[in-house]
Amino acid sequence: MRMIVSVTDRGVITLPAKLRKELGLKADDVLIAETTGDGLLLRPAVTLPVELYSAQREQEFDAGEAELERALEKQQLR
Repeated sequence: MRMIVSVTDRGVITLPAKLRKELGLKADDVLIAETTGDGLLLRPAVTLPVELYSAQREQEFDAGEAELERALEKQQLR
């Protein structure tokens, strides 16, 4: 599919609804833009959720690591 799109003075490109639908793109999807020998290539970016740990969650990790360390020390004593 070939379509004409325009770029605003702020650099915003609007992809026509027909093109977005065909590609399965929806609001807030992230694309990677790169230049190629043929011009500009837009492709979907893989995004992963990030978990921000609370102080309590960090303490849980610390406790788990301490427990693992004790278990390994016991095993070495055998």
